[in-house]
Amino acid sequence: MQPAERVVKLPDANHPITLALTGVHVIVRSEGRIIADTRRAVTFTESKYAPVQYIPREDVDMSLLDATEHKTYCPYKGEASYFSIRDGGERGINAVWSYVGVYPAVAQINECLAFYPDRVDSIEVLED
Repeated sequence: MQPAERVVKLPDANHPITLALTGVHVIVRSEGRIIADTRRAVTFTESKYAPVQYIPREDVDMSLLDATEHKTYCPYKGEASYFSIRDGGERGINAVWSYVGVYPAVAQINECLAFYPDRVDSIEVLED
């Protein structure tokens, strides 16, 4: 499907989306290494899905990630690019995603990264 043909949807009562600054310390670990460490995460809650922590790129150790060719499309957010965790084995392939040029309704997650919880050791949300 060409980008011009893509459907763009807005959050509504049938598909609610909320974004909020997490306000606590978030640490992502993989293979015993800290990949992300932030106090600026955005908690993204979409419809019936589990909340996701989106972390500003500046708070992610990008030297541990490799960009891949994998892409997906969400009519509420836009096109996602993926990263694999270097030395993360099979589990680390396409374990991280990011939206760049997101739709206005979700502007807070632009250029942030999110991690699949089952592809990293942990995503810790600490109330320190």
